Amino acid sequence: MSHVRWLSARSSRLLSSVALRSKGCGILSDSIKTCGIRTMASKVLTLENLNPNIIKLQYAVRGPLVIRAAEIEKELEKGAQKPFKRVIKANIGDAHAMGQSPITFIREVLACVALPELIKTGNFPEDVKKRATELLNGMGGRSAGAYTMSHGVEYIRRQVAAYIERRDGFESRWQDVCLSGGASNAIKNVLQLFCNQVDGKPSGVLIPIPQYPLYSASLAEYGLGQIGYYLDEGQGWALQTEELERALKEAASTHAVRAIVVINPGNPTGQVLTRENIEEIIKFAHKHKLFIFADEVYQDNVYDEGSKFYSFKKVLREMGGAYSSNVELASFMSVSKGYMGECGLRGGWMELVNVGEGVQAQLYKAISAMLCPTSLGQAAVSCVAAPPMEGDPSYKQWLQEKTAVLRSLKERAHMIAKTFNSMEGFTCNPVQGAMYAFPRFELPPKAIEAAKQAKQPPDVFYAFKLLEETGICIVPGSGFGQRDGTYHFRTTILPQPALLQEMLNIFQNFHKKFTQQYK
Repeated sequence: MSHVRWLSARSSRLLSSVALRSKGCGILSDSIKTCGIRTMASKVLTLENLNPNIIKLQYAVRGPLVIRAAEIEKELEKGAQKPFKRVIKANIGDAHAMGQSPITFIREVLACVALPELIKTGNFPEDVKKRATELLNGMGGRSAGAYTMSHGVEYIRRQVAAYIERRDGFESRWQDVCLSGGASNAIKNVLQLFCNQVDGKPSGVLIPIPQYPLYSASLAEYGLGQIGYYLDEGQGWALQTEELERALKEAASTHAVRAIVVINPGNPTGQVLTRENIEEIIKFAHKHKLFIFADEVYQDNVYDEGSKFYSFKKVLREMGGAYSSNVELASFMSVSKGYMGECGLRGGWMELVNVGEGVQAQLYKAISAMLCPTSLGQAAVSCVAAPPMEGDPSYKQWLQEKTAVLRSLKERAHMIAKTFNSMEGFTCNPVQGAMYAFPRFELPPKAIEAAKQAKQPPDVFYAFKLLEETGICIVPGSGFGQRDGTYHFRTTILPQPALLQEMLNIFQNFHKKFTQQYK
């Protein structure tokens, strides 16, 4: 008997018992009412009295299409006859789920941290054993099962600070580094600091459109104002300061705009900001006294020959003067992306720059209420921040594996953009970085009318048709935000090359059929 059925049966027996034992309580329903037992019709929590921010919250990446995709998978397992044999989940940046091999050094260190006896008995390289030993020395009871400090193991925070110094060429204080359960938790922790009114107005945050739904969902959850600024699709999803000024000016009457989110490399758009563009954003933030959220989780994922990743911290420091000392910044990194793809380990970090000591103390206090990030996720952060160095036993294999993953992703980035641009009615900007393509496509008027009849946005209608007829799961552009009258979708480049080519071939055939059907 399942837990639900057991609880239901037990509740029924309890209610019957109460009714029989209660003198003068009348029939069962009366006895429930008189004796103070709440019926199913009077739940404490209902949709009417639930936190309205939770109802407002939407997260398209794991929305109705993904739920339906899971149902289809179960139908296929039960032998259902469909025009395809498997579901291809191109909706989410989950590299290992799409066949990417783990990095050996990371997994060997994790194995030894999780089972310390392997340090003595396992056939692992010496640098793996040494790293696992050092990590365990920083954990209570030398066990990954113990709580760590709320902000992470100090040894690992120091490694992250050293990584940032090597990357940027500027000092990084380990005390300003905080480990987290993936970048998402850290981002939400900082967003919570803005849950306040300023001059009688609710706080607002500038976010890019298209954007990663974590931001729109978190802003809705916390009751913060979402102030969208459009990226310029015609200019390769560039970020124009004129558009930032427009968005800020329009929001000023209703919100106290206090922060700006920048995703670089972009998700879902795949663009990589130029250094000049980053300078412009920093100047804009300084001019309007805005806190910068620099979402840099794809910093290893740059494929375009003419593109290069520049961290906001590096550019900020190089600009010097009032910019370097005054602009407040939180930058975020994760082990879920890059060449690692360790989504399930939930490891990440943030670095705080120019944040007031008192504010930082309050942030750390709030984080401590969540106890600590997962210890194995922190161990993975150690492996990313301080990978094997030349001369170490694991270095050659680590470098080969990292290079192979990034080379393959680069090939797939070119493949997917080329294919979409060859399809009638499609335009797709180059995938300069990250793990996604965000093509724009045209829909026939009859398809738009059919979507209206189905009470769905046109791009959602298209995506559901694609899923039901081909098994390919994508995310409609409306889940990320897009200009009115335009239609997009996000797809990952993560399926391994053969599967990606198969997916693109199926996609081409579907689109031809769909266009003909609604011509």
